[in-house]
Amino acid sequence: MIDIGVNLTNSRFLKDLPDVLARAKTVGVSQCLVTGTSVTESQQAIDLCQQFPSYLASTCGIHPHDADQAGDNYIEQLAQLANQHDCVKAIGECGLDFNRNFSTAENQKRVFKAQITLAEQLQLPLFLHQRDAFEEWFACLKPFVGKVPAMVSHCFTGSANELEVCLANDMYIGITGWVCDERRGQALQEIVHNIPLNRLMIETDAPYLTPRTIRPKPKSSRNEPSYLPYVVKTLSALYDVAEETIIEHSTKNAIRVFNLGAANA
Repeated sequence: MIDIGVNLTNSRFLKDLPDVLARAKTVGVSQCLVTGTSVTESQQAIDLCQQFPSYLASTCGIHPHDADQAGDNYIEQLAQLANQHDCVKAIGECGLDFNRNFSTAENQKRVFKAQITLAEQLQLPLFLHQRDAFEEWFACLKPFVGKVPAMVSHCFTGSANELEVCLANDMYIGITGWVCDERRGQALQEIVHNIPLNRLMIETDAPYLTPRTIRPKPKSSRNEPSYLPYVVKTLSALYDVAEETIIEHSTKNAIRVFNLGAANA
């Protein structure tokens, strides 16, 4: 298994990161992609990759929540990080979030469009965020379909129509523990089987979105990569295929899209 989205720079992992990674390896997580959400966090993600070079890779980007804080030369900084470090496998996490609006819509769109252009220039995949902004989000991306190596809709929680648009435009779909939630994840449970296996990726988005199917319930609310098998188990049931099938296809997709090479156990 490859966890394509984990926020290991989050302060909740400061004290025990080596133990967190050891637990992930024990359950069969062969590699993790550390999410960059700002210039600073992207540098920190790279630093982690240098500490665990055979196990971690990273993205490099500015999350829509952080768009208001983007400096004047943020694109130059992101380009430099991506060009200088082989561990950077995608531009992002970038996109639009009109649910929380931690940054203005104007700044979100400006920063998002600049990162899309950067991904085209560097020929790196896009690691994408979208919440309550689908039409404007896709309008930004549409001119670049086929011009960047891949687009990955991270932590997909959208509607059947939104999923259809993403798949029609050759996007990959990242599924998190949201699909394990019998309450807010019900709509996703009903449509997830429509994702072709050659477009499916799996992720925890740790420390967020702890699967509600974990038994016994963990003492800590912190999600971590070792819980990725719970996402696989739920997907296996919803697709009506073996867990090994979910693992095989999602792993191949992640290796191919993010140029990971052979994943190291």
